[in-house]
This record gives sequence, C-alpha cells and structure tokens, in this order.
Amino acid sequence: MRRRRLLQSLQAMEIPVDLDVKTGLPEPTVLSRNLGSALPDIVIYPYNAITFKQSMNSYWAQQECEVIAACVVRPRDVQQLRTAVIIIKREYDERIGHAGEEQFKGLFAVRSGGHSPVSGAASISGGVVIDLSLFCEVTPSDDGSTVAIGAGAKWMDVSKVLDEKGLAVVGGRNSAVGVGGLTLGGGLSFFSPRFGLVCSNILSYEVVLASGSIATASASTNPDLWRALKGGSNNFGIVTRFTARSFPSTGIWSGFLYMPSSQTAKVLKAFHAFVNRAVLDDPNMPYDENAAGPIACFSYIHNLGIRIISVNLVYTKLPENENKWPTCWKNSSFASLWRLWSTCKFRTLTSATDEMNSLNPPGRRQIFVNTTVKNDPATLAAAHTAYSDAIASMRRVKIRDLVWTLVLQPLLPEWVRKGDPNPLGLTASSSEPLVLVSFTVNWAERQNDEFVKATTRRAVEQIEAFAAAHNTGHRYRYLNYCAEWQRPFEGYGEENWRFLQQVSRKYDPEGLFQRGCVGGFKLDVGDVEA
Repeated sequence: MRRRRLLQSLQAMEIPVDLDVKTGLPEPTVLSRNLGSALPDIVIYPYNAITFKQSMNSYWAQQECEVIAACVVRPRDVQQLRTAVIIIKREYDERIGHAGEEQFKGLFAVRSGGHSPVSGAASISGGVVIDLSLFCEVTPSDDGSTVAIGAGAKWMDVSKVLDEKGLAVVGGRNSAVGVGGLTLGGGLSFFSPRFGLVCSNILSYEVVLASGSIATASASTNPDLWRALKGGSNNFGIVTRFTARSFPSTGIWSGFLYMPSSQTAKVLKAFHAFVNRAVLDDPNMPYDENAAGPIACFSYIHNLGIRIISVNLVYTKLPENENKWPTCWKNSSFASLWRLWSTCKFRTLTSATDEMNSLNPPGRRQIFVNTTVKNDPATLAAAHTAYSDAIASMRRVKIRDLVWTLVLQPLLPEWVRKGDPNPLGLTASSSEPLVLVSFTVNWAERQNDEFVKATTRRAVEQIEAFAAAHNTGHRYRYLNYCAEWQRPFEGYGEENWRFLQQVSRKYDPEGLFQRGCVGGFKLDVGDVEA
C-alpha cells in the first residue's frame, strides 16, 4: 500500500516514471539513508510528495524535471553542506574500491538555478541532488564596491537588491538563470563590453572541496583554484558564495526590435557592420563599450508556420535623454530597419532581465547548442541557411509547440581580456570580432526529443563545415550554451585544458567531482599523468 501511494504521488507530478509497477518505488539507497540519518531536517525523499514535487519541478527544462532522484539534500548553511559532502565522499571511496573507476556510476548532482537544458546537468536518476537554493544571500559591502552572492541565488535576486542601491555587478542577462552555473561557465553579461565576462569579475569564491574542507579561492589564497573556477564549471568542488565587484548603475536602456523575416538580409548586414566597429577606425561610427549586443534572433514558430526576427539592443550608461535612442544605436543601421514594434526604453536592470526571461519561460523541453565563427558576412549567411534548411525538414514532422531559434551575438576578444585572468583561451586571439552562433530550441513532447536533437546537431555541424572550408571558424565553444555531446574544454586550448586538469587533481585527487558528480562537462582527468 505504501509503495502504491508513493508511485501515485510521483505520477501525480506528471513526470514519466520508468518503474516496475510490481515493485513500486525503489527503497532508499544506502547513501540516501546515511544522509537522512545525519541530516534529517534537510533531506527530502520521494514520499515527501509535495516538497519533493516542488523540488523536481523547479528545473527550467521539462526533461530535467523528469529525472527522478533518490533524495534531495537542501543544506541551510555551509556546515551542513560540508557534512553531506563528507558522507558522499565516504560512499564514493567505498564504491570506487569495489567497482573500480571504469564501471563506476555517478552518485550526485549539484543544482544552483537548474536552468541548464542538458538532461543530467543538475539532476541524477536514483542519486542525490544537492540543492543550493537556500544559499541565496545578496549582501553589498558598506562601500558598495563588492557584493557577496550565494551560489543558489538567481540573477533576479541579485538585481532586485542592487537596483534599490543604485548598483550592479557583471551578471546574467536572464533573471531566472542561476548565479552558480552561469558564473562557473564563464558568463556573458550586458556589462561585458565594459568590464569583461562574469567570471572575470569574481574576487573570491567560498568552496566546499571533496575532502569536506571549506576553502577560499582568491588572487592571494589558492590562486590556481581561483583561476580554474573562472570557466572550469563544477569540476573542483561546490561553490557556496561568490564575491563580485560592483559599480554604480541606475538603470539601462534596452529592449527588442521585432521584424518580419523579409528583413533577414538587412538584419544580417546591420549585425555585421555594428560588430565590426570594434576594429574600424571610423570617427563617424565609433566603437562604444557601453553598447551590448546586438543579439539577433531568427525564430520559426512551428504551430503558426511563421518566422519572425527579434533583435536585442542594450546601452548600459545613463543616456542623455531617456526618451531617445542612445547615439551609437541611433547611428546604426538598426534604427532605420522597418519593424513591427519595439520594446526599447530606459528601465531597471531587473526589468531588462525579466524581459529576456519572459521570452522562454519554464515548463518546456529545451536544447542549446553553439559554435563560434568570425564576423564574416558569408559565414553569417551560411548560419542562416543552415537554420532555414532545418525548418524545411521540421515542416514534414508533427512537433507540437516547436520554436526553433538561431541566435547570433558578438564575442570580442577584448572583452575576455578585461577583468581577472581566466582559462578560456581567448586572450591570445587576435582582436578580430567573433560571433557566437547558437540554437535555442523548445518543444512540448518527449517523443520528439531525438528528432529535435539530431536536427539541431546537423544544423550546427553544417555551419562548422562551412566555416572550416572558408577559414572562418574558431575553436571556442561557450560552455553554458553547449549541448551534451559538445566538448567545450577542448576549445580552451591544450595548455588551459591541462591546467584545469592539474588543478582538479590537486584539490580533488580521488576524482569525486569527475566521476561521482554527474553534471556539467568533465575534464578527462584520467588522460593526464599523475
């Protein structure tokens, strides 16, 4: 009777559960029982139906909600997290000893905001999910120069506090994205043209290591770990707090231009021209570090059979006239493009990031994939051709609520050189502007998962083949937009990849976060000589 009630509870969550109805839900694992015994107030089991359902449904992508954990550990402070890591490490050591590294399967996953679309990025079937949502502090320093941010906070939590104080940090552009995942993956920001990537503006990290010890990583304390965390993902420990640089900001000018697909050629031309300002010495069209974007999005809405273009424009300095376009955007080709409507206006940072979030809300199946190319007109056109070719194949398949979007956004090597050093491998690049080319795809039904993933992969490989043939590609892959089959650390370059592997061996010699933690992209530490 108890097992039947447990199964019904999960089924009521509208989550597919691949369980044998004869046996019902599995009994708690040895690890989950050990965690529950040591930390009874913070461990949530499936039979805690309401709380467990809320936890499982807190992921952004629907496919992540469908991965059922054995339990969720929700620590309230770093000492409770430390205890959980020690218990998990003990179980890990025992299993490695019996099964060996080759046969070992992961034990746990770590969730900050849960916004990754990669199944298993912050979830684990039958394992332990460490939920950092209670690590949500946002505490500005007295002088306003730094902000302590909990790793479980979302960017909306950060901006709401800082907006009231006239401050900002180099942070996420989508209010619902978690601080932890975005920052550890590098992080693009509206403020990146001025200050660099999100990771390059973190002064220190508080980290729980595999040993259970609590470490600080900064320029003066564990500096190798400090640098490795700037794009190295979750391969070294569990970060609980970031201390970020902050600066005065009373609002930004931002919004979207919405245009019919007939404007495609003009949008691509305007995009190339604006991004190219960074390398042109034209006094009439100077490069302005306060301008973020453009982010050009080409979307196909399958249910309606239509295409639409949206372009995000941002200006992070207070304009002279809040009711007029900033000069750099007014003098760009975007100002003269015919559009259906525009949402551009002066607003708070919270309002700007909320607008980003509203365009792709939770509860849908999602996939990201990306590549990097030079700002070459022919290559940008080839990316759009790949996008259009995929639409032709999708029209022959019934895919409920599909929205298929190609996104182009600039990535200037100059941005990556600003702030603290990082291992992303872009500082040695020429100053030639790069473009992140990504697909953001969402749909409704699990039966279409494999078709959508295969189609998306073919599209990005088509773009990469064109770029390789014309010498306009680049090795870098932005980790936070990578699909599960991509290998972002290879794009950092061999020297940086080796550096990350060595730091992993130093701070996690038994490989808990390489083999015991399932989420994120791994470093292939076994390939490095001890």
